[in-house]
Amino acid sequence: MNDRVERETMEFDVVIVGAGPAGLATAIRLKQLAAENDKDVNVVILEKGSEVGAHILSGAVIDPVALDRLIPDWRDKDAPLKDKVTEDRFYYLPSETSGIHMPNLFMPPLMNNHGCYTGSLGNLTKWLGEQAEALGVEVYPGISVTDAIIGANGEVEGVITGDLGVAHDGSHKDSYTPGMALTGKYTFLAEGARGSLSKQLIKKFGLDKDSGTQKFGIGLKELWEIPPEKHKPGLVQHTMGWPLEDKTGGGTFLYHFGDNLVSVGLVLHLDYSNPYLNPFKEFQRSKLHPRIKAHLEGGKRIAYGARALTEGGWQAVPQLAFPGGALVGCAAGFMNVPRIKGSHNAMLSGMMAAEAAFAAIEAGRSHDVLEAYQEALKASGLAKELKKVRNVKPLWSRFGTRLGVMLGGIDMWLNTIFPFLGHTLKHLTPDYASLKPAAEAKVIDYPKPDNALTFDILSSVYLSSTSHDEDEPVHLKLTDPSIPIEQNLPEFDEPAQRYCPAAVYEVVEEGGSVRFQINAQNCVHCKTCDVKDPAQNITWVPPEGGDGPNYTNM
Repeated sequence: MNDRVERETMEFDVVIVGAGPAGLATAIRLKQLAAENDKDVNVVILEKGSEVGAHILSGAVIDPVALDRLIPDWRDKDAPLKDKVTEDRFYYLPSETSGIHMPNLFMPPLMNNHGCYTGSLGNLTKWLGEQAEALGVEVYPGISVTDAIIGANGEVEGVITGDLGVAHDGSHKDSYTPGMALTGKYTFLAEGARGSLSKQLIKKFGLDKDSGTQKFGIGLKELWEIPPEKHKPGLVQHTMGWPLEDKTGGGTFLYHFGDNLVSVGLVLHLDYSNPYLNPFKEFQRSKLHPRIKAHLEGGKRIAYGARALTEGGWQAVPQLAFPGGALVGCAAGFMNVPRIKGSHNAMLSGMMAAEAAFAAIEAGRSHDVLEAYQEALKASGLAKELKKVRNVKPLWSRFGTRLGVMLGGIDMWLNTIFPFLGHTLKHLTPDYASLKPAAEAKVIDYPKPDNALTFDILSSVYLSSTSHDEDEPVHLKLTDPSIPIEQNLPEFDEPAQRYCPAAVYEVVEEGGSVRFQINAQNCVHCKTCDVKDPAQNITWVPPEGGDGPNYTNM
C-alpha cells in the first residue's frame, strides 16, 4: 500500500471509491452540508465502471426512505422511479408445477412492499450522479482503485488508481501511465459487496475481529421486454422453494416496471453444500415454472448480469470506521435479507458518514477515526431494521427453507412486537467452507436451453456487454496455480467451473492431461469466485478502469 513510484497527486477533502447509491449519497450529503453552512468541501468519486451505473445490478424494488431524506423533492426532478408497487405476491413452490400463495397478512409489517417503487437501480444511480455533479462533486468514471495510501502513523491518506497500459505479461506498453494518487482528509469505501480495497482494509485494521462471519449470496438477473397486454407496472412477485433443494437457500424475484419491462432473477445463498450446483442453470430452469413462465412467454430477453450480495446481517457488520476513513453501503453489508433490499440502507449509511466527516472537517480534524459515524448508525432506523431480521439468515441456513423460513418469520414477529429482545444467532461457517466433497454429492441433471425461456451462458454474457482489453494482466489472481487441478478438482470436481455465472473458469482436457483455464474477458465482476472458492485461492482485483459489464436499465 506504500510505493515509491512517481505519481501525479491530486488533493481533496473527501475521496470516495465507488459511484453507487452509497458513494453518491455520501457525496451529495457532504455538498448539501457545505452549502447550508457556506463552506467549500472538495469531494471526488472514483468509479471503475465505464460510466456511472454501468456496474450497478439490482432487482429492484426500492424503498424511498433514503431518497426522501436526501432529496425530498426527487419526485419533481424527473427521477427514474415512476412505478409504485401495485401488487405484492409471494409463493412457496413445492415442485416444478405447483405454487402455494402466501397471504401478506401473515408477513411482518416490514415485509410489505407497498409504498416502494419498481425500477432500475442503475438508472437511479445515473440520476444520482447527475445530482452530485450539479452540486459540484467531481465524478470520474472509468478509473479503478487498487491501493490505499497509508501514512506514517498507519492512517489512510487516500488511494492509488490502477496503472494504465500494462500488457498481459506485466510489461509496460507504449501507452503506460502510472496510476494517480488522490489524497483526502477522509476516504470512504463504497465499493459494494466484497470490494477489493474494502477487503484489504478490513483485514489490515481487523475491522471484523468482533463481528460474525460475513455471508454472501449471488444474484442473477435478466431484463425482458414483454407484450403490452401482459405488462402490469408495479407488480412484485417473490418465490422460494423449487428449483432449489430445501437445504439450499434462495428464491426468485420478478418485477414489472417501465415500458413493458420485467426484471426476473434468482438470489442464491452461497453457503450451499453441493459442489455440482450451478447458480446460472438453477436460474434458467426456475423460469420454466408456470408462476414465472406466464409473465415471460411471448417476450424477449434483452439483458443479463450477476452480482454477489452481502447477507450476513447486523451481526456480520464490521467496525465501520478506521483511521482516515470508513466503509459505507454494501462494503459493510447493510442488506436486509428477507426484504432483499439494501440500496436504501446503503444511502442512509453514506449520509451518516457524510455528516460525521463534515463535522470533523469543520473542527479541523483529519485522518482520525470517525466514531460519530459508528455511533449515529447504531442509533439509527437502519440499525433497528436490521436488528429485527438478524436471525432470519442463520435460521434459514440451519434448518432449510421450509422450517427455517417459518422460524425466521416467527422471530421477525417477536422482534417487531418485542423490540427489546436481544437473542442473536451466529453464522456457523464462512461460505467457502460449506461444500461437501464431490464423492458425497449428487450430480444435478439440468435441462438443455430451449432458447425461448432458457439460454446458454455465453449468449447471456454477451447481453451483459462485458468488455476487457485482451492485452492486460488477468485480474483473477491464483495464490497457488496448482490448487485448482491438484486439490479442488479431485475433492470438489473444481466448483469454479459451475459457480461462476460467466464461464470464466474451465477445466480443459488436452492430450490426456487437464489444466485450469481463466477466461478473464468474460468476467462480469460479480466477485462470487472471491467468496466461494473452497481453498480461498482466487482473489479478484480490479482490471483497467472502464472494463467489465456495461449494464443498461439493470
